[in-house]
Amino acid sequence: MKKIVIAIDGHSSCGKSTMAKALARQLGYIYVDTGAMYRAVTLFALQHQLFETDGTVKAEALKSMMPQVHVSFVMNEETRLPEICLNGVAVEREIRTMEVSSHVSPIAALPFVREAMVAQQREMGIQKGIVMDGRDIGTTVFPHAELKVFVTATAETRAQRRFKELQEKGMEADYETILKNVQERDYIDSHREVSPLRQAEDAILLDNSNMTISQQQQWLLDQVQRVCR
Repeated sequence: MKKIVIAIDGHSSCGKSTMAKALARQLGYIYVDTGAMYRAVTLFALQHQLFETDGTVKAEALKSMMPQVHVSFVMNEETRLPEICLNGVAVEREIRTMEVSSHVSPIAALPFVREAMVAQQREMGIQKGIVMDGRDIGTTVFPHAELKVFVTATAETRAQRRFKELQEKGMEADYETILKNVQERDYIDSHREVSPLRQAEDAILLDNSNMTISQQQQWLLDQVQRVCR
């Protein structure tokens, strides 16, 4: 079966990363979590005090420091899953905190940040055989991807999933705070000036509000097999 580029876009906390990781394992593809890349930049900005007290980004300061931001993925030998590194340091857990979640949208909306990350993402896709998820993969990063999927679910469903995920990791979580964050991120992601979140015209819509993980995976495999015939 020929190798292709699979672009999975959609709203935050839709389970894009979970389904993309599983699909990559099943196909023997490389998985790239682009959302984690922007979270890593956000973590870098937090570590270097690049936010004002009102939450706005010190954009010029961050822009001058972007050459120091190197994002990569390394394989965890125990889980056999890729984990993200910021300047060579594993930060998979650090980028999943609510502090990073509440700051990531304005970082991801900055043109120079997106330009830097998109360049790295395109480099990763040259050899095909990749599954990449994020907000603008099918519209901006790989507009000619052979398979594009746009994932959505209700805000309440996504907030509940995020709440459960944090609880299972033993991290502090409040459902109402998470729901508000999900709704705010939806608005910011959809209204940002550069690469706003939208469904590509040739993307297939997947509403997984009432689907199990196994049902999602079978649906995705069916789409891959259809494209690769």
